[in-house]
Amino acid sequence: MPKSVHGVLKHGKVELLEPLDEPDGTEVIVSISGHARVIELKDRRMSPAQAADLRARLATFCEDWDRPEMDVYDRY
Repeated sequence: MPKSVHGVLKHGKVELLEPLDEPDGTEVIVSISGHARVIELKDRRMSPAQAADLRARLATFCEDWDRPEMDVYDRY
């Protein structure tokens, strides 16, 4: 039976936002919604200047976060 799950495109690969119990090799169809995940700063009580400062401070971690062996932490 067909089912839908949400995911995001990251570095050319689809990362699911919820676990699946399907066996490896199961055929899938990916539909692109065309919507990027948007975080509203006002919902986070953050100004554009604060967001820019945070982005700059966290940029030093990007190389480590994007290493394939770090993917295991995405499940937590």
